[in-house]
Amino acid sequence: MDPRKPIDAQTIAIDAVVTLTGGNREAVTALIQKLYMTGVKDPKRLTFKGLQAAARV
Repeated sequence: MDPRKPIDAQTIAIDAVVTLTGGNREAVTALIQKLYMTGVKDPKRLTFKGLQAAARV
């Protein structure tokens, strides 16, 4: 088993959006999970979409 397990795309995006916006982690998590379920799998794209949504709130 590899101890250097890759970080999940959702985790990367959630951490980035929360760090950059100072937003509520639970709200950001719900948003990123919704985006992920619609087919957005790339961490950069998830982060970008998350930041766009955070700017609208």
